[in-house]
Amino acid sequence: MITKTGHNIRKAADLLNQGQLVAIPTETVYGLAANGLNEEAISKVFKVKKRPLSNPLILHFKDVDSITQYVTNIPAEAKKIADAFWPGPLTLLLDKTAKIPNSINSGKQKIAVRIPNHPDTLQLLRLLDFPLAAPSANLYGRVSPTKAAHVSKQLAGSIPYILDGGMSSKGIESTILGFENGKTILYRFGAITTEEIEHCIGNKVTIYDHNLISDQPITSGMVKYHYAPQTPIYDVQDISKNGTNTNSGYIGFNKTIDDIPNENQFLLSPESNLDIASKNLYHALHFMDEQQFDAIFICNFPQTGLGRSMNDRINKAIAKYRK
Repeated sequence: MITKTGHNIRKAADLLNQGQLVAIPTETVYGLAANGLNEEAISKVFKVKKRPLSNPLILHFKDVDSITQYVTNIPAEAKKIADAFWPGPLTLLLDKTAKIPNSINSGKQKIAVRIPNHPDTLQLLRLLDFPLAAPSANLYGRVSPTKAAHVSKQLAGSIPYILDGGMSSKGIESTILGFENGKTILYRFGAITTEEIEHCIGNKVTIYDHNLISDQPITSGMVKYHYAPQTPIYDVQDISKNGTNTNSGYIGFNKTIDDIPNENQFLLSPESNLDIASKNLYHALHFMDEQQFDAIFICNFPQTGLGRSMNDRINKAIAKYRK
């Protein structure tokens, strides 16, 4: 299969209507989109990504009205949060109706839904009469793509079209929330911070205990190893244990380190801006992976705001190579 990259939204819609897969831009990361009501198209997503069937997908909609026919209820707290952050990098876990194929979420009662905030993808959704199932447009467990070129590097030859919408403005996946027994539960840290959610609802959120993660995740991002480059990656605090040489790389927040040559270092935000750092995180991981280093070392971020979301991604990437 020849994979083409372009800006033709109508072509993307035509392919999706035919049951094909299209990589689409969002404000978070690029998604591998399929007709979310078409079992055959959904199965292609799992096959192309090499994603376990037990790992649920997120459905993307054009507006709130289009969501209501696919969920049984939107709790008052969910409505309040949706009003504040949609369109945007927020995913809500809600009870689904029978219209949702079981293959989307391996038969679970809850379905993950969101309204993306990217003009091209919103225009695309308005051309379609179905929601889009769209996990990140990469191979399972690898670094998420924030540019069309990142998608092409991993999926060229497996999908017909990449809709190029430029670099993702947020650069990190959506925050996932659920609602149980009057509590707002945070299942995945993301581009909307815990502090922003708590300010919106006027109450504390409950952080899901990730020690409970199993091979049957409740929603996306809830696996032990994820977001990993092919080059081994380690916490910079373990640099003495893992060893370094002139062919090691370093991803830092705002300062270089002495242990690695300066030309092998990538600072995410010299001005110490977490918004900029989070936007650049996956781009840096892709770039450093291409340098053919023996190892990549990466810093920890302040455990607040977007720093907490970035630490979540980094820890899951490092877990793959932890000795």
